[in-house]
Amino acid sequence: MRITVIGGGHGSYAAAAEMYEKGHDVVWWRRDRPAFDALLAVGALQIDDHRGARTVPIGSDGGVAIEADLGAAMKGAEVVIAPVPAFAHEDLARAMAPHLEDGQVVYLPPGSFGSYVFARAAAEAGNSAKAAFAETGTLPYLARKHGVDRVVVSGYATRLPTGVFPANDTDRALDVLGRVYPVERSEDALSGALMNAGPVIHPPLILMNAGPLEHFDAWDIHNEGTQDAIRRVTNALDAERVAVREALGYGAPHFPLADHYSADGDEWMYGNAAHEKLTDSGDWREKIDLHTHRYMREDVEIGLALLTSVGRWAGVPTPVASGLLAVANAITGRTPDTGGRTFEALGLAGLDRGQMTNLMQDGVAL
Repeated sequence: MRITVIGGGHGSYAAAAEMYEKGHDVVWWRRDRPAFDALLAVGALQIDDHRGARTVPIGSDGGVAIEADLGAAMKGAEVVIAPVPAFAHEDLARAMAPHLEDGQVVYLPPGSFGSYVFARAAAEAGNSAKAAFAETGTLPYLARKHGVDRVVVSGYATRLPTGVFPANDTDRALDVLGRVYPVERSEDALSGALMNAGPVIHPPLILMNAGPLEHFDAWDIHNEGTQDAIRRVTNALDAERVAVREALGYGAPHFPLADHYSADGDEWMYGNAAHEKLTDSGDWREKIDLHTHRYMREDVEIGLALLTSVGRWAGVPTPVASGLLAVANAITGRTPDTGGRTFEALGLAGLDRGQMTNLMQDGVAL
């Protein structure tokens, strides 16, 4: 299968390597094309995981192809995997919109309701291609880059609840994605967005560890930063997410984050004991700038703001999420809707339940 990987982050590196190793025809594009020069000079990407270390050829015949032109990169692709931060979605959606083709599936892992952003961009560009936009609750990889030519994968997703926009294309889209990832059906794109674990796990960890993060050169929020008091806040925040899902009529499984921390609970997205794999790797001991890090810009200012806005629309109180947004605002000086992904900012707050259902089911009208 021809697969296009978008981006130059941890997830994109891992995706390019895994898709190649699975035997797919892989094309890789990133906005900053010169950033690939060092990797091309080496000619190979090293991947380290539970199976050991090995290399994937980059730029050579039969290897992962590096493409400078986005249109050329997308041409003929059956799946476009875009594990990019949500704050990059608007620009990327506009850039991709003219190049979408019939039958393509664009996968956003995770999406923060980016599937709607991409579909709307295609409609605004006048592209009538029958493409599907899908999103899930987490990156398919616990991964970190180590330099320009090495990625370490501490864990792979075993369950990826995935919503599709428009939902009337779900069967086809999941059939295609099922040849790539362990996807599971979510009702629609908004259901998939409300599976996003980042806005639940990361805001309490960075905001309640703000002191250590500013004091130490590096701090592991997932290890010594994960204490019982913070876990209780995370559980309360996750309960708000589940309450919003239930108010919208979305059914179980809701993938509660508590299962991520449990060694013997229901299998979560990364399987059991994934938290231990993450902390044991040591790869998440890092410097987190509270103003610029993606945990703030993506998970708080986009993901958490989206959750509270959906709660307002559905009539579900979200006091913990709202409180965390207020703390973030005090730290950064930016407003909670900075990321522009609230229902209000998207122009969806005025829809009634029936109109929202129709939008999720049928897509954006051209």
